Amino acid sequence: MIAARLALAAALVVAGATGVEAACTISATGVSFGGYDVYNASPTDSTGSITYRCGNADKDITITISKGSSSTFSPRTLKKASESLNYNLFRDAGYTLIWGDSTPGTSTYFLKNPPNNTDVVLTVYARVPATQDVSAGSYSDSVVVTIEY
Repeated sequence: MIAARLALAAALVVAGATGVEAACTISATGVSFGGYDVYNASPTDSTGSITYRCGNADKDITITISKGSSSTFSPRTLKKASESLNYNLFRDAGYTLIWGDSTPGTSTYFLKNPPNNTDVVLTVYARVPATQDVSAGSYSDSVVVTIEY
């Protein structure tokens, strides 16, 4: 059995005009795929979460997720030494909108005027495609979650 874990690291980027900015905080809960069976014909799915909170929310926000250790968004890769296990992160439960940075083929979370001083929890949908021929062991990746306002 292969254990796969993904860490979502949160970051805060302040973007916008000078002056008083809306203060936003962001945190994330990682994704754990648990065991991956190389013979299973079904993908292995999991979820994580991103929680943000903005005060004085008169600004639009955008939340992006980095490629992690991968050179592309599709696929992202979990690593074990020189071996890779493909996976991806999605904005939707149908696994069609890759969560990235708006580069071609990716989507971001964008919201005009987020609610003031309220925690908003977003689900990150994660999937490892089926029947990847990799050796047993622990695979991991870390991505950075960024909120811009």
